[in-house]
Amino acid sequence: MIRIKNMEQLIENGETLLDRKARTLALKSLENAVNAADPKKIMKSKISLRGSVIHVNGYSFDLKKFKNIYVVGGGKASGSMAETLEELIGKYITFGLVNVPRGSKHKTSVVRLHEASHPVPDESGVEGTKCIMEIAEKADEEDLLICLISGGGSSLMPLPRDGITIADKRRINEELLKCGANIKEINTVRKHISEFKGGWLAKKAFPATVLNLILSDVLGDPLDFIASGPTVPDSTTFSDAIKVLKKYGLWEKTPQSVRKVLLDGERGLIPETPKAGDEAFKKVFNIIIGNNRSSSIAAYEALKSEGLNVVLLTTLLEGEARQVGTVLASVAREITHSGNPVQRPASVVAGGETTVTVLGNGLGGRNQELVLSAALKLRSLDGVVVVSISTDGVDGPTDAAGALADGKTLAKAEKIGLEAEEYLAENDSYHFFSNIGDLIFTGPTGANVNDITVIVVL
Repeated sequence: MIRIKNMEQLIENGETLLDRKARTLALKSLENAVNAADPKKIMKSKISLRGSVIHVNGYSFDLKKFKNIYVVGGGKASGSMAETLEELIGKYITFGLVNVPRGSKHKTSVVRLHEASHPVPDESGVEGTKCIMEIAEKADEEDLLICLISGGGSSLMPLPRDGITIADKRRINEELLKCGANIKEINTVRKHISEFKGGWLAKKAFPATVLNLILSDVLGDPLDFIASGPTVPDSTTFSDAIKVLKKYGLWEKTPQSVRKVLLDGERGLIPETPKAGDEAFKKVFNIIIGNNRSSSIAAYEALKSEGLNVVLLTTLLEGEARQVGTVLASVAREITHSGNPVQRPASVVAGGETTVTVLGNGLGGRNQELVLSAALKLRSLDGVVVVSISTDGVDGPTDAAGALADGKTLAKAEKIGLEAEEYLAENDSYHFFSNIGDLIFTGPTGANVNDITVIVVL
């Protein structure tokens, strides 16, 4: 079970009895949400083996009918997924390789866990991805290729197109992460500078049967954007990738090698990513086994069981983090004033993923920035909490999962000379909440289904 490591401290940081109760309810609901996203638990609930037949979401595959069964993939949860798959069908697996974040603690015996860098891709990731493509190419018509894909797969499975160095790929990746682009836009570019993403893995594996088990970290679960869709027909083009870079003023900053590939592709000088109708996808089964909605519902149910009136507002939350924080704080204030949209004691759950346009020189993540923005609108309220975390336990380039704010947050900060507006302007939410002791720490969870935000109003 994943626990919030500093739970007791966070609760004690509440200055009133009502604040401490609100903090307790919100934090426990987040623990419930993160544990619902546990890859091992999801795999065991979605996959069953009866005799030699594996059943997944209504699909059945008789493992004895395949000459070889290979396992490949990558993502933040892929180590746990591979470990669990071995527990379920290990005796049938021929071999496999999965790219996992460096420092992964999972253990496998048949599937090799290959460590690579996240969120910035590295040469080790390239090496592992080349091996994955070799395994896919080796598979033939009598073989089954099981892919384990989760959030973070884009960074963990890099394979730049000819002429693009990993340094160039890192550079454009870093610019895209900072500019405020959403994950769909980022992955549109990634797919078109890769020989792996955007359906190329399926193309390489044809004519083998491909079973792709997916933990989604993209809002709405669009298959071709989760880990940049290595086994899915691509709905975007080279022209779309160029438009994304120009939209955010990055085209002139883009390495020449990347621009050349994109322009050559737009002119038809190099092949487009595989599209719908390509024979490579005839024997591909893409199955989502977990997503943000299941975790949001887990938070909802935990709060409901405590006697709160709960609204699941959305599982498609997006937008600039600081703006979303302002809106959610406004919802909390409306509940206190009118009981709309839900009567007190109340809670609102919102799942999704916001973005941050980095203009300052501080440190933080989208969840911390959302909560800092919300804090500005909660002043003096009692028994009101806004809390937000990343389900993977890593919010932005920090060691925190997220942060918590209540109606006393601003006063507490001002007592030690902190001005919330200044920290927000510098994108320095991490140091703001670190100084007042309201960062949330879980450590890496091995899960990754976007973010969960909870409002509690008592």
